[in-house]
Amino acid sequence: MTHLCTRLRRGVVVAAAVGALVVPAAGGAAVALPSSAVTAGQPSPSPSGDGVRALTPDVRRQVDDAVRRVMDQANVPGVNVGIWTPDKGEYVKSFGVADKATGQPMSSDLYLRIGSETKTFTVTALLELVDQGKIGLDDTIGKYVDGVPNGDRITLRQLAGMRSGLFNYSQDEGFFKALTSDPQRPFTPQELLDYSFKHPVLFPPGKKFFYCNTNLILLGLVVEKMSGQPLADYIHDTILQPAGLDHTLFPHGAFFPDPHAQGYTDQTASGKVENTASWNPSWAWAAGAMISQLQDLRVWARTVATGQLPDGDRLISAPTQKQRLTTPPTPIPGTGYGLGIFDVQGWIGHNGSLPGYESLTIYLPSAQATLVVMLNTDINYKNSEPSTLFGDAITKIISPDHVFNLPAQPAAK
Repeated sequence: MTHLCTRLRRGVVVAAAVGALVVPAAGGAAVALPSSAVTAGQPSPSPSGDGVRALTPDVRRQVDDAVRRVMDQANVPGVNVGIWTPDKGEYVKSFGVADKATGQPMSSDLYLRIGSETKTFTVTALLELVDQGKIGLDDTIGKYVDGVPNGDRITLRQLAGMRSGLFNYSQDEGFFKALTSDPQRPFTPQELLDYSFKHPVLFPPGKKFFYCNTNLILLGLVVEKMSGQPLADYIHDTILQPAGLDHTLFPHGAFFPDPHAQGYTDQTASGKVENTASWNPSWAWAAGAMISQLQDLRVWARTVATGQLPDGDRLISAPTQKQRLTTPPTPIPGTGYGLGIFDVQGWIGHNGSLPGYESLTIYLPSAQATLVVMLNTDINYKNSEPSTLFGDAITKIISPDHVFNLPAQPAAK
């Protein structure tokens, strides 16, 4: 999932759930669980206890060294890392700088854009409407949005599971030129769909897995139509407030609350590295426009993976959550993609990538462990997203039986 990614022209999809936007990376991807994957209330077995090591001083030093090594290799300016377990300790640390010009240090209270992790919120909003009986996952998108190619055949389930066959608007050359020539310009959802719909469909609905931001734009429109509220308002009222996510937001335009980190990308018209903090993420909308902080993502990791709020109430009913976490596996080894969420070697969640920013928010049910990584660049290193490099390096240390090893995937043909 490109990362579930929203990367601009890079057709890479970081398998499953952790979200990146493959177009100007707004995104993050969810994973359909493989046959061994977690279903609601049923953690995957671990060969060694719960699969997570105690965060001893030695393990903490190993994590420090691994993070610094990835930073040096991938030239990452700054990164926040959080690891939380119920009984084996926690680790929260910031590395590097939030602003290369001033040298402002990275810190865990900074806001960063979370790209495709937005998909987990949009799909959660959709599933709430399923629980309310307002929509059905096997309804076709044509019931709610006119003009969709194959709209009388593509279901909401296939959109959320990245199996629609629609072209990814963020891979359209015209879109890339429009965005990079004026990164502050706003885009409407219909403009984004127009970039997709001028292309032929890639395959019949349900036949393949293909990470695609177009799917989430359509689901965002369904949420608006059936809730009677703007998507940002509905997510705030029914997800962010109940979960206590006071430092997470769906921004209007280019709004970016302070304090925030500057972001650095090479997805520019010139190909040179630029600061993207002032870019307007409306181009990613329901697929990748949201903003958050480290501690909020800690809460969200467990909430989205279990469907349960911090106070014990359910955000999503158990039967609907089970559907979210159960879908056909992807072609990516060890990775499944459910409904806006992925499972990579037992870690459930999503990654996100937007020009200048990446994140990874994942939860390991067998250990009730959470890992969150937030950084201020999306520049690939040897065709790998840095968020994935951090996830791989850290989980090799803390959960060697469950390594987050999400390979970059080529775009569908």
